[in-house]
This record gives sequence, structure tokens and C-alpha cells, in this order.
Amino acid sequence: MPVLTRLIPSPVAVDISRGALDDLAGLLADQRISGSGKLAIAISGGSGRVLKEKLAPVLPDADWYPVTAGTIDAAVALAEEMKGRKRYDAVVGLGGGKIIDVAKYAAARIGLPMVAVATNLSHDGLCSPVSILDNDNGRGSYGVPTPIAMLIDLDVIREAPARFVRSGIGDALSNISAVADWELSHRVNGEKVDGLAAAMARQAGEAVLRHPGNVTQDAFLTVLSEALVLSGISMSISGDTRPSSGACHEISHAFDLLFPERSALHGEQVGIGAVFAMHLRGAHEEAGLFADVLRRHELPVLPGDIGFTVDEFVQAVTYAPQTRPGRFTILEHLDLSEDGIRDAYSTLVKSIGESTGQPGTAPSPV
Repeated sequence: MPVLTRLIPSPVAVDISRGALDDLAGLLADQRISGSGKLAIAISGGSGRVLKEKLAPVLPDADWYPVTAGTIDAAVALAEEMKGRKRYDAVVGLGGGKIIDVAKYAAARIGLPMVAVATNLSHDGLCSPVSILDNDNGRGSYGVPTPIAMLIDLDVIREAPARFVRSGIGDALSNISAVADWELSHRVNGEKVDGLAAAMARQAGEAVLRHPGNVTQDAFLTVLSEALVLSGISMSISGDTRPSSGACHEISHAFDLLFPERSALHGEQVGIGAVFAMHLRGAHEEAGLFADVLRRHELPVLPGDIGFTVDEFVQAVTYAPQTRPGRFTILEHLDLSEDGIRDAYSTLVKSIGESTGQPGTAPSPV
């Protein structure tokens, strides 16, 4: 009997540990990614610049490229600059989500493998086959190869602003809502669900949802890091963002497009969207559990927690389906009027309680 298998696009190496960054050169050599050390390293102006001072002596043949914006123009410019310098073995994105997204796109453009080195855990794009970049029309998703290696140094993560680490919790939890939307589309429209991708994404979310720890503990940071990596791999398996992006992300994209100067961190917004989406599908107990866990981690639960009024939230939910044409979620299924959205929100608030406060504002890291 033949044994049937499939190849899963995933990194050849994943290192999540304390002090992982100290062995970056060794990992690249051991995995035959770069034996020469000829690397193009994209860095942010903050944590990346600090880490450059630490890594430059052990990576003498690397060139360092500061990235100041998470835009398609910045990614194209980075690719052109790297292409004109010299032949590299690989591109390294050293920083937060925006730096890694720019580096992924630039690496794809010049045909080099990309190594992701995360300095915070703000969202699940760290290891995904997608770059989220700002463009002239707002924000776009661009398909790219999955990073060839993924490194998360817990000592470095501990130095990141806590808000940027907590944000990843919201993104991980939203997987559970996104997979529920995927399965809804299967029941209603016959959309094919990749069982492995769905299982991987859902269990990544469940691991974070059920963990009793917090962002001060290595055990919890390890589980959160693993969840975000698994989310990225689940998207590689399915070939799109379906395992990790449903109504929760549509609502977040609507915030970004309608209120670009006021939108919060991605993980914060999708966490709010996931609570509302779970409530809409009648999973009231799960919505309450989501809310409890988000509050325990000092994350926003309701739009008021990030400075939006109920009217603005209704506007965002109404607009949300337009952000992902062709994607079917609980929002498209119910097709609620503005009054219907307002009524649903009112019942959610009665169920889980009012807003408990607004997290401090901070710019998205690059």
C-alpha cells in the first residue's frame, strides 16, 4: 500500500529560548543557510540598532539596513539597495512585525531566503507567508515565502514594551474565532477546510487561552511564541490566511482603514473582534472566557478600551466585510443592519460587563 504524504512549508529551524540570539551565526552555519556570514540584516531604529552593537562583532561580513517604515515602498527600496550592494546568502529581519514584513517582501523580491528574528510578539506574522505593508490605498497583504528560520530570544522579548508582547495574545486567541468562521463557510458554502491547518491554528489559540501564566514568565512567553509560529505555519499549509483571519481580522482592518490615525495594535483590535464574533455566533460562554483572559492580560476587550465609541464600532463592523471581498465569516452570514450590530453589542456588554479602562497609547513598532 502506498504511503501518501505532503510536504509542509515550514522553517528548517525554530529556536525559542533564552539567549537564542547569541548563537545566530552558529544556527545559520549549522543549517547551511549562511556559512560565509554574508547577510543583509534589516533592523529597526530602536531595538534593532541596540542589537546591532551586540551582533556586529560576531557577524563581520553582514551589512545592516535600517528600515523606518512598514510600507511597500520601503520594502521595494530595501530590495533595490540590497541588490546593488553585493551577493548575500540570506536576508535577516531583526525587529518587530513591520521590520520582518518588510524583510520578507524584500527577500522574496531578490530571491533570497529570509530569517526572522523577532524582538517582540505583537502578532502572528512573524513566521507567516504574508507581508502586511502599507500602500497608497491603505494596507495590503502580499504573498511571500515562509521564513527559512525563526529565532525568538526570550531575553530580548523581555526587553520589549509589555504592550507589544501582550498584543500577540489577542492575535493567538483570534485563531479560535477564525477557524470557527472557516468551518461556518464550509457548512454554508461548501468551502474546503484544510483540517491540518485548522487544527494547528486552533490548538495554538487554545494553548494561550488555557495557560495560567503571564508575560513575566518564560513558560508563558514560550507558549505564546510557539503559538504565533504555529499560526504562521498553518497559513503556509492552507496557502492563505484563512486559519488565522476571520471576522475578527475584518473588524481590525476596518479600524485601520476608517481610523488610520487612531487604530490600536493589531493584536489588540483582533482580540476585540474575536470577542464580538464569538458572541455573534452564539458562543456566549466562549466569548466570556475570551473576555476574562484578555482582561487578565491587561488587554482591551471592548472598543471603548482603545478609545472608540459605540457608533464608531458599529461603523467599523458595518464596513468590515468590504476589507476581505470573497471571505465568508459570521459577519457576512448574519448580514446585520447597523441597528442589529448595535443590539448585538448591547447584549455583549450586558454579558461580559462594561469597559474596564483604556490601555496606554503607543505607536506600532517597526
